[in-house]
Amino acid sequence: MPTYDYACDSCGHSFEAFQKMSDEPLRDCPECGKAVRRVLTGGLGISFKGSGFYVNDSSSGKKAATPAGSGPSCPSGSAT
Repeated sequence: MPTYDYACDSCGHSFEAFQKMSDEPLRDCPECGKAVRRVLTGGLGISFKGSGFYVNDSSSGKKAATPAGSGPSCPSGSAT
């Protein structure tokens, strides 16, 4: 279950809540009882670790699997 951050503009209280994605957002501050808003955060993102990811994993070509990062690189001095 994701963790959502909430903040109260009235009293300044901020807190986290574990909720299902299908749950309605919380509406009341546990400190003062007034309205709260959900704070958008950057999250952690995606992290690929290990040697199991290949450049052509999802392609339909008949090339041999090449580990990501072992292919040709940009020549020095060229901007992308």
